[in-house]
Amino acid sequence: MDVTTRVERAITHTPHELAEEFPEQAQKIHDLKLKNAHFAQLVDEYHTVNRAVHRAETNVEPVSEQAETEMRKRRMVLKDEIAAILRG
Repeated sequence: MDVTTRVERAITHTPHELAEEFPEQAQKIHDLKLKNAHFAQLVDEYHTVNRAVHRAETNVEPVSEQAETEMRKRRMVLKDEIAAILRG
C-alpha cells in the first residue's frame, strides 16, 4: 500500500467504531441510544474519544504519548461500560 492510499484510508476509516466492535449489537445500540440517556452519553463520548485517538495515531492532530495513552485508556473504559450495558 503506497503512502497516498494509507493516508486516504486513515482519513476515511476510523478504526474501533462501535458498529465494528459490536456488529451483532447494532440494532440494540441504536435502540438503547434512543431509550437510555446515560447509554447515549457513553456512546457519544466513546465516538468523540475514539476519533481523537484516531487523529492522534494518524498525526492529523498530534498529541503527546502520555495524552494518547490516556485517551486510549478512556476509550477502553467507555467500551467496557457500553459492553456491560449491552450484555444487560
